[in-house]
Amino acid sequence: MVSSVKTNFNWSCKRTWKKSAKNTIWCVIGCSIGDFGTILFFQLTQTTFPLTGIMILAIINGLITSIVLETFILMRQNFSFIGAIKTASGMSLISMLSMEVMMNLTDYLFTGGAILTWWVIPIMLIVGFLTPWPYNYWRLKNFGLNCH
Repeated sequence: MVSSVKTNFNWSCKRTWKKSAKNTIWCVIGCSIGDFGTILFFQLTQTTFPLTGIMILAIINGLITSIVLETFILMRQNFSFIGAIKTASGMSLISMLSMEVMMNLTDYLFTGGAILTWWVIPIMLIVGFLTPWPYNYWRLKNFGLNCH
């Protein structure tokens, strides 16, 4: 059986770590806007809705706001609208999904629900950054692809 995995993959490239960190931060910002906005809406309005439903809506809204933000950034880098939206939604989907799931799981584990507090938000952001960062590094290094 032939393996297509690179055996000499380099995890020590500081330039790629910096670039992937920048990409990941933009994803965290985009995802957090929709995610936190959704959780905050339900928290402030005290609308009765299942916890799982709130988390799913938060993930969906986080994905949407991240794609919108990344599309805007790419269009400023001379991408066409269609090219920017395809790039933003296609290249970052795994990264955004992992980020969203882990941020919401962190919120649930620390607060017992979908509850934003001053102390849980920084933890959620750190987890949201650290979860996809190695994947973003690998993707950038392995394929030379990035969104920003």
